Amino acid sequence: MGNRGILHNDQQEVVKPFAHKAWIICQLSFKGRRRALMQPGNYTELFFLDEATALAAGHRPCFECRRAAAEAFRDAWLVGNPQFGFGDSVKVGEMDAVLHAERLTDAYNIKNRKKRTYKAALRDLPGGTIILLEERPYLIWQDALLPWTPAGYEAPISRPGEGQVVVLTPPSTVAALAQGYVPARHESARM
Repeated sequence: MGNRGILHNDQQEVVKPFAHKAWIICQLSFKGRRRALMQPGNYTELFFLDEATALAAGHRPCFECRRAAAEAFRDAWLVGNPQFGFGDSVKVGEMDAVLHAERLTDAYNIKNRKKRTYKAALRDLPGGTIILLEERPYLIWQDALLPWTPAGYEAPISRPGEGQVVVLTPPSTVAALAQGYVPARHESARM
């Protein structure tokens, strides 16, 4: 589950794409908490197929309900992103600022911002990255590409060795994946 803050109004209509720079990935179950969806004055629950999908959207693991994953992600993110000059320690707000700059294109109005993508050589991308190939999203996993659908991944295809692809996962997250962070994947991605 994802959290970008309060995105809905009292009529449960989504009125904005995000409320702050901290886009987090939470557990669906944590300490027996129960929530009614889209409660007035409470954050809007966002649901993703899996963690790899949430990472591609620009989210990061939550430090409350997913502490071990959040610490592993932060550690891999630091090693993979020395260009930001954080050394061996980064505050979560600093990491969120970098991720936020990588998520969306610039526009005066928040509603006009679009998903920021970039091109990279397919051979250079680590497992856990989500790409577009011929306008279709795929999860890179081991030596395969798994076609993404909202209901799960379809049968894998062989990963081509060459070529440029459009990358959906933000660059600093791709760097964390390259340093060994392993995202949770939907059961249909088990190979």
